[in-house]
Amino acid sequence: MFKSTKESKIEISELMLPSNTNFGGKIHGGYILSLMDQIAFACASKHSRSYCVTASVDKVNFLRPIEVGELVTMKASINYVGKSSMVVGIRVEAENIRTGHTKHCNSSYFTMVAINEEGKTESVPGLIISTKIEAKRFLRAIKRRQDDVKKDEYLNEIYKNVDQYLDILKDYKVQVDI
Repeated sequence: MFKSTKESKIEISELMLPSNTNFGGKIHGGYILSLMDQIAFACASKHSRSYCVTASVDKVNFLRPIEVGELVTMKASINYVGKSSMVVGIRVEAENIRTGHTKHCNSSYFTMVAINEEGKTESVPGLIISTKIEAKRFLRAIKRRQDDVKKDEYLNEIYKNVDQYLDILKDYKVQVDI
């Protein structure tokens, strides 16, 4: 079975309140991450028709601060599907409701896994790609997965053979007393 991205796209909007601020008076990044996790769950569950859990979150860059009183809109869609996993792409925008000015605040990718009643992974529907942007998103997800495997192999190599890599540290602000 295959499903289109349109069948599982989700968009939510929420007005940012003073209760969601950090010590600097901006909306707390942890609060935004919590909302992102919720929309990722909803999008993945809608695609798979299963309970889903968050397996990983790709790099999260907070590009612009979100202010109290701004309307935050999150858009989520399935970018990639594996056997039981899905990559949900999320775009976060904040709108000044007085001026109508909208800014891109964050984009991230959540890997979600479909789980059955016994807590075991279960297969998810394939993805119908009907636009070039959907194809680009799927291909980028493949590339990120491949890069993650290479990165993990490299980091494991450093961990196993740290003595061979200690010379790299001389270019950094660190004192090595080994």
